[in-house]
Amino acid sequence: MKVLRFFNAIMTLGRVSNLPSVWSNCLAAWVLSGGQLSNSIEIEKFIWLNLGATFLYLGGMFLNDAFDIEFDNVHRIERPIPSRLISLKSVYVLGGFLMIIGLSCVVWINTAAAIFSLFLAFSIFWYDIIHKKITWSPVIMGLCRFALYLLSGSIALGEINISVVLGGGILFGYIVGLSNIARKEATGGRVNSWPCWFLFLPLLYSLGLCFLPSGNFQISIGLIVAMLIFILWVSRSLLISFNTKIPNFGRTVSGLLAGIVLFDLLMVSVLSTQLFLPFIALFSLSLLLQRFVPAT
Repeated sequence: MKVLRFFNAIMTLGRVSNLPSVWSNCLAAWVLSGGQLSNSIEIEKFIWLNLGATFLYLGGMFLNDAFDIEFDNVHRIERPIPSRLISLKSVYVLGGFLMIIGLSCVVWINTAAAIFSLFLAFSIFWYDIIHKKITWSPVIMGLCRFALYLLSGSIALGEINISVVLGGGILFGYIVGLSNIARKEATGGRVNSWPCWFLFLPLLYSLGLCFLPSGNFQISIGLIVAMLIFILWVSRSLLISFNTKIPNFGRTVSGLLAGIVLFDLLMVSVLSTQLFLPFIALFSLSLLLQRFVPAT
């Protein structure tokens, strides 16, 4: 029983139900960069990318709970550290160890990967330390996902292109909107509604590219379906908190976190719909994992 409780604590600390969104970020940025998976070298790099992103994410989540101990002791006593399922010291050690493993997976691949992996690790660490002390912490969280896009693109081709930068920039806006809501999850209160409009930036981006005079972009059935799925899911998630007398910010944030996978699907569908099924599979996996492990 103790082993099972400890395992559950580790899964909860790592917020593993959000890992599919990390993997979808890696895949989307890889595709946007023009990367392929046609030979063993490319597949190996893609595997190292996902391993590195996974460990960096898990390490960041562990350290997040460690630095949030004073807040959680008051507002989230069900979390593993306040409920004494694991010690604060152990979480610090495990978090730091996971971050080091994550960096070691990708920092050696090329110079650009070294730069962006260190940028990602710094952004994660910066967020963990300061996010409860400032009002603009959603910006730092957005930087973390933006940095992951840049890291993925740099590993795919050794450099980044405009599609990866634009995709990462739009994801930055989505995460700012999401994190703006997440700040009120534990304490409640009024949420500024204007950042929530950032959640719909991918739609403007996708439609804008389709009407540019370029042969690389086209309106397809797959793109239309991806747009509809994204609109319906994000709207549904928002209505849980913004169209009710008793907001449930936890469910809204969990839905929007799973929606990151749909964001990636939309970004990729502008170029191709061949990867539709892998993203839907990752989205379904995220929802399944949320049944067992809280996303926030």
